[in-house]
Formats: sequence, structure tokens, C-alpha cells
Amino acid sequence: MMDKAIINFPEQFKFEPVITGDWRPVKYQNYIVCGMGGSHLAADVLKLLRPELNFIIHSDYGLPRVASEALKNSLVIISSYSGNTEEAIDGFRTAQALKLDLAVVAIGGQLIELAEEHKIPYVKLPDTGIQPRSALGFSLRALLKIIGDEELLALTAKLSEQLKPLALQSSGQELAEQCQQLVPVIYAARRNYALAYNWKIKLNETGKVPAFYNLLPELNHNEMNGFDYNELSQDLAQKFIFIMLKDRQDEARIAKRLEVLTDLLTQRELPVMAIEPKGDSQLETIFNSLLLADWLAYYTALQYEADPEAVPMVEEFKKLLANGV
Repeated sequence: MMDKAIINFPEQFKFEPVITGDWRPVKYQNYIVCGMGGSHLAADVLKLLRPELNFIIHSDYGLPRVASEALKNSLVIISSYSGNTEEAIDGFRTAQALKLDLAVVAIGGQLIELAEEHKIPYVKLPDTGIQPRSALGFSLRALLKIIGDEELLALTAKLSEQLKPLALQSSGQELAEQCQQLVPVIYAARRNYALAYNWKIKLNETGKVPAFYNLLPELNHNEMNGFDYNELSQDLAQKFIFIMLKDRQDEARIAKRLEVLTDLLTQRELPVMAIEPKGDSQLETIFNSLLLADWLAYYTALQYEADPEAVPMVEEFKKLLANGV
């Protein structure tokens, strides 16, 4: 089913989100998005698209520790694809106890029930049976509706025709072959955190492999030194492959750092691949990058005879947690 989810991904941008409940569009000073795993990916992307907005992404119980005055001028958006995420429900209850403005995004579950019970506005996502990490289009359009960004709603709608997942399939398969028996490390500029993190979790959840990410320029001050191996540590360093997410909008100083870092790693005979997806717009470029990551993760799973769809360790963890083990 995962390959179908990738192929059908552009269809998600035809989704017309509807806010149920008493809702009056207001421009807030802050937006706090509470969500775990795939349920906060849309907010990550939105921060990239709208850097001028103050988006606080909270992946934990409760709410972030910010000044009480800032909380009063915030809209708290509780995002849980299933509607049953423990941390998200706790965030809902915390925000409600503080009498903060609230909105909910989910396919159903306890959160939609709570929203209806307490007359909290919500957007109900289509329940198509896909994994939360695959529902980025649905989630992004829901967030855009809630924050009242009609411009981006109109632009994202065009992605249903602009994105061509099958055109990226062979590149993703080739990339997976190059990464075989190596641990991928994703590097990008800090402004592209959303992409680097998304690549990493797709490899973890879909590919079922260890994968890591870090951001420039910070990693140039610490992490890269971990790969300056000697004879005793050579075997450790050579277990990794580096994927550099380049962006034509990268600041010149960051682009230079990527080049120099690539040279240093290559001199040490460590494999490096530069990835620079193209598109006619920032939106198209972002989602071409993420579709390529989807295919990489999908074929990575097939290489290791793993199920790209299921997340059995997550489910096992939830059961143990519920049983108090």
C-alpha cells in the first residue's frame, strides 16, 4: 500500500478542509502546534514556507514553557492523525484548563470527540487508511485553513497537477541501492530542517533502518569531527553515507560550507551524495524532495525485506506502555 500512497500523494492537495464549529478567523501572534511523529510534519513545512509567522512546534506532553502573555496571544492547534495520541490529548486538556484558544486536526478518535463535546473548532481529515507520515498534504491544507492562509491554499491546490511521483521513482530506487548496507546521514541548511528531518523519519519508519540528520552551520562545529577517523575508528566511520540536501535558495555561505564539507568527507573516502530536487516553485521543490525521500525509504525497506507500511515496534511500544511494563 505504501507505493500507492506515494503515487497518489498529489491527490491530497484536492482536499478542501472545512472547519466545523464556531470559528472566526483571527491573526494570532503565535501558533502552537502540538503533535507527535507524522502529525507535526505539516507544521514543520509551514515554518519553512512562512518564516515570518511564529510557529512553535511542541512534541511532548502538555504545552511548551513560554511566557503566560505569549500563551494568551496564541492559537493552540492539536494535531493527531489518529486523534488518539496520548501527548496530543494531554496538550488539549492543558490548553483547555488554561482557557486558551484551541483548534483540532484529526481523522477522528478521542480528539474529535473532545472537540465536539467542548465545542472546539476542528478540521476532520480524510480517513484513507494511509500512515500519518504519508498524509502530509491533507495535514498541510488543514493547517492553512485554520490560520486563514488563502494564498497558500490556492497554491498548494495546484500541486495536485504539478507533482509527478512516478518521475522520481527510478531516482529513489537508485539512491536506495547506493545506500545499501550503510547508515544514511542527512545534512541540510538550518532553514531546511523540515526536509532533513522528514527524510530521516521516512527512512526510520518506512525503510526500517537507522538514519540521522543534522544542520549546517552547527554541525561544522562538532559532528563532522566524529568522522575524522584513525585506524582504530575507521570501521565506525565507514558505516555511514552522507546525503547533502542542496537548495538553490541556500545562502552563499551555507552553500560554500556544503561544498567544503563534501570535499573533506570525500578525501576521507566516505560516500557522499548531493541531492538538489528541482521545481518551478518553492512548494514544488519541497514536495519533489519529499517524494524522492519516500521512494528512497520504500526501496530501502524492500532491499531488507521489511514491510514499508507497518510500524510494529511503535505498536509494541504502545502496548507495553499501556500495560505499565
